[in-house]
Amino acid sequence: MTVLYVDKFTYEQGDMYIVASDEGIVYIGTPNMPFEEVEVWARKPFKGYCFEKNKEKLWPYIEQLTAYFKRELTEFDVPIHVKGTPFQLAIWDALRELPYGTTVSYADIAQRIGNPKAVRAVGGAIGANPILAIIPCHRVIGKNGQLTGFRSGLAMKEFLLELERA
Repeated sequence: MTVLYVDKFTYEQGDMYIVASDEGIVYIGTPNMPFEEVEVWARKPFKGYCFEKNKEKLWPYIEQLTAYFKRELTEFDVPIHVKGTPFQLAIWDALRELPYGTTVSYADIAQRIGNPKAVRAVGGAIGANPILAIIPCHRVIGKNGQLTGFRSGLAMKEFLLELERA
């Protein structure tokens, strides 16, 4: 059985749940959402798991997220433990290579992974990203420069982009 360590992380916009395994961070929740969001998410990638509240195990992630939200950190180096399809993992790896403060289009990501016609599938993989900020899907915008869908809402996407521009 996989132990998933969970706790709330507080920042200037509110609280969000963060979840990690012994291998790395697995999930950062939508700000100000109930714990049920975490429970619903965990059912898919983890078949046998239990939650344990443990701030000590989460401290490295909390420390880096705190620094990020204070504009003191531009690149995360904590271990991640994501589960997804090979395509999703390729997209999430490409997202982690995006420099702080930059934006790209979905087509740019499709091009980066060598599959330029997979723009819609790229959007689906980005939408399934379980780790807000650390896998920076907020840096992907529409080709016309407009903000597009974001699991945590467009207001949060705009907040993260503005945070990185400051």
